[in-house]
Amino acid sequence: MVLGCVIHGPGDLRIDELPEPEPGPGQAVVAVRYGGICGSDLHYHRHGGVGDFRLREPMLLGHEVVGTVVAYGDGATGPAPGTPVAVHPATPCGACPECLDGRANVCRDTRYLGSAARFPHVQGGFASRIAVPAVQLRTLPEGLEPRRAALAEPLSVALHAVRRAGDLAGRHVLVTGAGPIGCLTVAAARAAGAATITATDLLPRALEFAAAAGATACVRADDPDDPSWPSDEADVAIEASGVAAGLDTCLRRVRRGGVVVQLGMLPPGQTPFAGNLLVAREIDLRGAFRFHAEFDDALRLLAAEPSFDALISAVRPVREAAEAFGQAADRSQSCKVLLDFA
Repeated sequence: MVLGCVIHGPGDLRIDELPEPEPGPGQAVVAVRYGGICGSDLHYHRHGGVGDFRLREPMLLGHEVVGTVVAYGDGATGPAPGTPVAVHPATPCGACPECLDGRANVCRDTRYLGSAARFPHVQGGFASRIAVPAVQLRTLPEGLEPRRAALAEPLSVALHAVRRAGDLAGRHVLVTGAGPIGCLTVAAARAAGAATITATDLLPRALEFAAAAGATACVRADDPDDPSWPSDEADVAIEASGVAAGLDTCLRRVRRGGVVVQLGMLPPGQTPFAGNLLVAREIDLRGAFRFHAEFDDALRLLAAEPSFDALISAVRPVREAAEAFGQAADRSQSCKVLLDFA
């Protein structure tokens, strides 16, 4: 039996004993070492769903996982058993118009670890051993420790958002929301050559994490007169808070003809926004959803930048998952919290 972190309903998170997985055809079994707690995991825990995706059966959480290869099923090949790997959480169909157009991140029939978007749900990676398609394994670059490699999935999300924004070299980039994704977006913008990076949030501790990630100006989101605001307008604004106020700030602080990327998942239903600014300023509003090829780029960037360790605020054993989820939800203290399945 293996231990797994299973959500049974809102507020009902359990550490269950699960059957030892056997690799099916094309699959690999991975001994998971670390799993990062994502905002979507917190939403499933607190609300029983993420946006329009609602729990209809118990589901193994988690999609930010790293570990070592154990064994392969029939027809599967990949890194040798014992090799440290990260698991790409998406399995796109490869046949829909989006996949054929090179946009597998918006595949209309994808499978994503720990997601209730489909029924039966796609079980996640928060277990001491999991079986996944072997094509999802990525060998860790030399020198990249598994602990830091657990940031690969959220960093991939940030890298995709930055690429959706266009060339950032020498630009002023505004990032609203300094949670884990916002901080990693700051780091991705820095890696893309942004000259000035302004981060906003309501919480002082979150802004400290943003500064560690590379923000050159950190601003209280609830204070429009904060003296930390740079005098010039942003060329690009990336909304990473997932609230309407963050989108409004992006539209009001970006220059005429600038670009706004909506990365944060807004609440379900309709969200009012300052559409007239979009028109009068000829602002480009773009969405950014998940990632695809950026996963390999994220691993390389993590291997090259030890500074990412500053964003990992806690590592808790899986049997303390309830406490870890509470810690991850407390943004006044935490950035990224990992579960340890060793």
